[in-house]
Amino acid sequence: MIFLHESISSLKFRMRNIGYYIFLATITALVVGTGLFFNESFNLQNHSSLPATNYSSQTFFQSLVSQGIQNLKQPTSLLILQILVILLASRITAYVFSFIGQPAVMGETIGGILLGPSLLGLLAPSASHFLFPPDSLSRLQSLSQLGLIVYMFIVGMEIDLDKLRSKAAESLLIGHSGIVFPFAMGIGLSLFLYKEFCPPGVSFLPFALFIGVAMSITAFPVLARIVKEKKLNGTMVGIVSISAAAIEDVTAWSLLALIIAIAKSTSIATSVLSLLLVLLFIVIMFFVVRPLLKKYQGLLFNTSRSDIFGITFIIAVLLISSVTTDVLGVHAVFGAFITGLIMPSEIKTASPVKIKLEDFTSVVLLPIFFALTGLKTQFGLLNSGYLWGIFALVLLVAVAGKMGGVVVAARFSKISWHESMVLGVLMNTRGLMELIALNIGYDLGVISGPVFTLLVLMAIVTTFMTGPLLNLILKKDSLSQV
Repeated sequence: MIFLHESISSLKFRMRNIGYYIFLATITALVVGTGLFFNESFNLQNHSSLPATNYSSQTFFQSLVSQGIQNLKQPTSLLILQILVILLASRITAYVFSFIGQPAVMGETIGGILLGPSLLGLLAPSASHFLFPPDSLSRLQSLSQLGLIVYMFIVGMEIDLDKLRSKAAESLLIGHSGIVFPFAMGIGLSLFLYKEFCPPGVSFLPFALFIGVAMSITAFPVLARIVKEKKLNGTMVGIVSISAAAIEDVTAWSLLALIIAIAKSTSIATSVLSLLLVLLFIVIMFFVVRPLLKKYQGLLFNTSRSDIFGITFIIAVLLISSVTTDVLGVHAVFGAFITGLIMPSEIKTASPVKIKLEDFTSVVLLPIFFALTGLKTQFGLLNSGYLWGIFALVLLVAVAGKMGGVVVAARFSKISWHESMVLGVLMNTRGLMELIALNIGYDLGVISGPVFTLLVLMAIVTTFMTGPLLNLILKKDSLSQV
């Protein structure tokens, strides 16, 4: 009876949530639909050759609505409407995906893609153009970049450098194998893709390096949440997978910084100088800024006063680091990631910095990034059996490289076949980290639209398969406890 009562209560709660989302979606659809209707009506009237008539109550109403539509097209109003639509789409799809055991980030990613040319632009091109006119995307782009900077800072904060030492040997071997194997296979894949799919004017080296990195990335934040949801925190598999994913992220983003420096530079000397300056920046962050933060963290977050001063100081360090790496020729998110990484454990665990920044970033700013990713993703480009065959090849290389590299390294470390397979499945998760890297490559012009679409689809599929594969092979009783 108790179980039945709890099930009914849970069902009622879910139904209330669904009703809430439907209500919000209906209101938004009415606003957008009304705007589109009157916008089209007035466009037709403006182009008609009917003579002007005296004002009446009808023309007054039309004039009033027309003025409202024009106001809605103003930058601020349009931005608010865009954010509202994006938030609703991301929340609804995230909620739907929770029913099939997928992390919220998967639903939000799909929600962003549905707002792009793959669905909304295909089914309702007028609505798509009304909501996301090309001249408005720069404002969304700026917001999404700010979201990525804060998010990568949070990712860096979640990596505990001190705890990585507990399983250092296995984590290093598995983490680097999870990079080397798929990276090498990605380079081989780029030999096949370069001639047909590389953008004009891009040399083979940055294209091949980027494909290699795209095959190698593991989504550390998504993996950490999966480990927690599956209650693997206290197992050897859980600790090693998180540690190895952290090592992979650091390595992959260092490689990505190298690729950005090569892609942006005009000569080898410029590229080398940029990389040396980035290395100097990393040394300063680890051996100057980190000790200073550790020494004065008590002053920054003093219990006798508000935490505003400490949070402001940490955000200032974050923004300065992001601007520095951007000026040095690599992306601002790399500076944000390093800033999170060098935060002392006292600030990571005892300060409210992460809590204050995480909710707004996850709820508002990251869905904007997903929507922009969706606007760049055109599944309509995969319009032939040949291109779907290319996708199958990309997926095969990604899964075989990542899972194969991790399983081989795990077995070499004398980990059982079952636990090695679990590690391989976990490390194959790519998620949001992959999408961030892909957007950077696309914005740099290193990869073309079709390749971007292929890799986005690969990231979605490899992340989506993690949960079902774990449910299939996971036997908790046989996992080693730590």
